[in-house]
Amino acid sequence: MTASAKNPQIRKFIDVQKSLKGASYPATKAELLKTAKGNNADEEVMEALDALSDQEFDSPAAVSKAVGNEE
Repeated sequence: MTASAKNPQIRKFIDVQKSLKGASYPATKAELLKTAKGNNADEEVMEALDALSDQEFDSPAAVSKAVGNEE
């Protein structure tokens, strides 16, 4: 079993980053949601992004940190 399979949080980070492929930073929450939708993100990723605060994110790492803090 891989580390990502054992840790759903890590898998979520990976899924979020995959769904944001091609995003330009800094990016607003609305821009991230639009990019994710365009990349056919699954419902879990869309919910995680939708739960973010309405702010500008300056990097993929900032998005991952915010997604990790949502719970």
